[in-house]
Amino acid sequence: MGRKPRRVALMLDLQWPFKRHAEIFAGIQRYGGEQGWASIIDEFAHDTLRRPRSSTDLYDGIVARVNHPLARLAAKRGVPVVNVWQSSPARHLAPGVFPDSTETGRLVAEHLLARGFRDFATLTSPQNVDNDLEVREITRLVRNAGFECVSAFIPQHPYRDLANWRKTERLIERSLDQWKPPIGVYVGQEICGRLVVQASHRRGWRIPEDVAIVAGKNEVTLCEQPRPSLTSIEIGYDRIGYAAAELLERLMAGQEPPAEPIRLAPEGLVVRESTDFFAVDNELVAAALAYISAHSHQHIGPDDVARAIGAETRTLQNHFGKTLNRPIATEIRRVRIERAKRELAQSDRALAVIAHDVGFGTIQRLYEVFRRELGMSPGEYREQRQLKGKA
Repeated sequence: MGRKPRRVALMLDLQWPFKRHAEIFAGIQRYGGEQGWASIIDEFAHDTLRRPRSSTDLYDGIVARVNHPLARLAAKRGVPVVNVWQSSPARHLAPGVFPDSTETGRLVAEHLLARGFRDFATLTSPQNVDNDLEVREITRLVRNAGFECVSAFIPQHPYRDLANWRKTERLIERSLDQWKPPIGVYVGQEICGRLVVQASHRRGWRIPEDVAIVAGKNEVTLCEQPRPSLTSIEIGYDRIGYAAAELLERLMAGQEPPAEPIRLAPEGLVVRESTDFFAVDNELVAAALAYISAHSHQHIGPDDVARAIGAETRTLQNHFGKTLNRPIATEIRRVRIERAKRELAQSDRALAVIAHDVGFGTIQRLYEVFRRELGMSPGEYREQRQLKGKA
C-alpha cells in the first residue's frame, strides 16, 4: 500500500492574473504532480488552521504569500510553511523562495549602461521589497560607473481607486520634471511603464531616443502592446514555485529550514523597442554599435565593423575608447555573451548550436569566454537559471 498523498494548501492570491501568482502556482503544481501531492487551493488557510484538527482539513504543508496570522497559526499547529512573497510583512517568520532581486537590478543597470546612457532614474513602489533591492543595485552600479541615478516612488497599486490613479499620474509628471533626456529608466511595473510612455509623449519625448525604459517582470500583453513594446525582466516565476515546492517537501520530511531565503536568478532581459537605442553623441560609435547589434552572430571583427560604416579601423578604435572606454572587440564579445546568456536561460538548445548561432563559432570558444568573463561554464550558467528537471 502506497504512502498517503500529502495534503498541501496553496494560498497565492490567485485572483490576480500576474506571473508572480499564476506561474508560481504552475511551478508548484508541476512538482506536486511529480510527488503525487493532493493540492488544495485555500486563500484563507490561516482561518482553516483555526479549526479543530480533523482528517478533512489537516494540511501536511502550505506554500503561501504568508501573512502574520498564517505564520503564527502554522507554527502553533506544527505545519511547515514556505513563503513566496518577498514583500510579506511576515517574511522573517517563515522560510522563503524569492527572485534574486539584486541580480535583477544588475541586469537592468548593465543593459542601460551598455546602451551608453549617462543619466538614470528609477520609478518604483516603496512598499515593494523586490523593487528596493533592485534600485539599490542599479544605483550602486550606476555610481560605480561615475553617474547618478534619481529615484522616485509611486503607489504599488495605482489602479486601486481613482484617487490612487490620479496620484500616480501626478507623481510620474513630477518625476519627469527632474529627468534630463536622454535617460535610462527602470519602472517597477509594466502598467506604470505605460504611464511613463504616455507622459513622455505628452512632452514630445521619444521612446527610446529620449527615454529608454525597462519595465516590470515581462507580463507579455502589457509589454508588447501598444507600441513601443517594453523591455522587461523575465523572472521565471514557475521556477520559484517549483523550488518552493521542493523546499516544502524537505520540510515535511523533517529537515531543518535553511538559514536564509533561497533566491533564484532571473532568466534574463527581454529586449524590446523601449531600449533599442544607443545613447552616444558620437555618430561613428552609434553606427558601429547598431551594426554590432545586428551582426554580432556573424564572423565579424573590428575591421568588418569599421568597413561597414565607412571608417578606418584605427579611427573607430580611438572613438570607441574616448566614448565608451572599451575597444570594438570587447563590445562584440559583450553582445555575443548577452545573446548566449538569453539562449541558455530560455531554451534547451545544444551548447554547440548556441555557440554557432551567437557568433562564438565553437563550443570550446563559448566555454573559454564564459569561464573567463563569468567564472563558470555555459552548462553551469544554464543550470543556475533553468529549473532542474524542467520539462
